[in-house]
Amino acid sequence: MSRYEDMSEVLKAMAHPARLQIVAGLKKDGCNVTEIQKKLGLPQSTISQHLRTLKQAGIIKGRREGTKVCYTIVHEWATTIIAMLEQE
Repeated sequence: MSRYEDMSEVLKAMAHPARLQIVAGLKKDGCNVTEIQKKLGLPQSTISQHLRTLKQAGIIKGRREGTKVCYTIVHEWATTIIAMLEQE
């Protein structure tokens, strides 16, 4: 996969307002589904679907902490994209 194809996949995965908010929130602090749900006010099933999309694109990964899964950003382009958007 070329660099541009990889970048395109990252942009496609992030091209939803809720996913942008999730990544922006994770940039500040890795958190679990319940915390994300409280911040965004979306149903847990919706949050889980967005997290799955981000995970499949290689943007985030989950780490089990007891009964919860804590998500963090693992793709540096995603962090860069959010930083660019926050400059406005």
